[in-house]
Amino acid sequence: MAKRNILELLLIIILFIAISACSRSDDGRQEAVFKQEQEIAEIKPQSPVKIKLKRNGDGDYSWELSGDDAEKVLQADRRLKESLGKPNSK
Repeated sequence: MAKRNILELLLIIILFIAISACSRSDDGRQEAVFKQEQEIAEIKPQSPVKIKLKRNGDGDYSWELSGDDAEKVLQADRRLKESLGKPNSK
């Protein structure tokens, strides 16, 4: 008999916990706040080096280079000189 009373008491407690958990009001609950952080800076795309390649009647090449980054313009000039067989003038 005592085991049955304890079992009934545990069942009532479990039911009471389940009912109270389902019937709680959300008055104390905070809503999620979404905020934007501007950590990522806008990245400006770099324009490529523009090359105008010209060939004269003798088969020699010349070129005009333009671009925003001076280092990239110089690298392009070096590559053109190496690939077209012109000596580097330093």
